[in-house]
Amino acid sequence: MTSAHPAPIRTLIADDQETVRRGVRRILEAQPDITVVGEAADGMAALELAAQLRPDVALVDIRMPRMDGLELTRRLAGPGAVTPVRVVVLTTFDLDEYVYPALQHGASGFLLKRSGPALLAEAVRAAASGESLISPSVTVRLLKHVTAAPRRPAGRRPQVAQLTEREVEIAGQVAAGRTNADIAAELFISAGTVKTHLASIQRKLGVSNRVGIAVHAWEMGYPQPVA
Repeated sequence: MTSAHPAPIRTLIADDQETVRRGVRRILEAQPDITVVGEAADGMAALELAAQLRPDVALVDIRMPRMDGLELTRRLAGPGAVTPVRVVVLTTFDLDEYVYPALQHGASGFLLKRSGPALLAEAVRAAASGESLISPSVTVRLLKHVTAAPRRPAGRRPQVAQLTEREVEIAGQVAAGRTNADIAAELFISAGTVKTHLASIQRKLGVSNRVGIAVHAWEMGYPQPVA
């Protein structure tokens, strides 16, 4: 007789600091649907462990000895990966020189280590389900680069799938860098309802993450909350 519960998300942690690995493991293993199957202190060891353990998701730090996180991401999640693994880059550094290559190499998410337990677990779940999650603060940084051009006048904006009034409101919040918890608190709705709206917005717009939503909100001139 098979269990009615889905198998937990098998996760590998790659970080050269033992204290970080221990902290991340503690956060993830407190989740009923996530299990940590291995830890690695450098990129090469992580690559070898991934081949042996076949994790669903790998949490990868940028700066590691022997092989850095960008190269590890490319080998695990890039187009030439033999056994693809979904990668979430977890780092202290949100510099452009790290964000862009990580996403280009196939990362399913990019989180700062200060993002907090809830966002970390959410990123692992998103990656495992084929979606992507990018730290809200990183979303704002990316938005500033991809929206260098001025907003389009109202009469020249492209026709896109119609968002509801609530979805427009939430898209504006995302463009301002608000987290799901922030949005829920400000709009007096549950975090689960926020996630449902975000999934609907992504589906309507044909985008895969918060950056896509933020870019759309910016181009369309959606109102954003005052900081």
